[in-house]
Amino acid sequence: MNYRDLTPEQLAETYRQIFEVDKRGALILEHLVSRFSQPAKVDGGIDAVLTTYHRLGQNSVVQHVVAMINRANNVPDNEEQSE
Repeated sequence: MNYRDLTPEQLAETYRQIFEVDKRGALILEHLVSRFSQPAKVDGGIDAVLTTYHRLGQNSVVQHVVAMINRANNVPDNEEQSE
């Protein structure tokens, strides 16, 4: 099976099954959040900026996983909530 063969809803449900329903997947997601969802670094000049950009890149992957789980659970995304 290839992810391209799935509808967006089926793909979101697969994320939910793996990272929310399966306790092992939930444990992995918890670890990913704790490891890659770090705050911006404010001290250190340009190095702090680069570190912050790096952290934002890592965090975006975790946020994608969470967004897919939310989609499967019919939770509106942030853009839909603000309208």
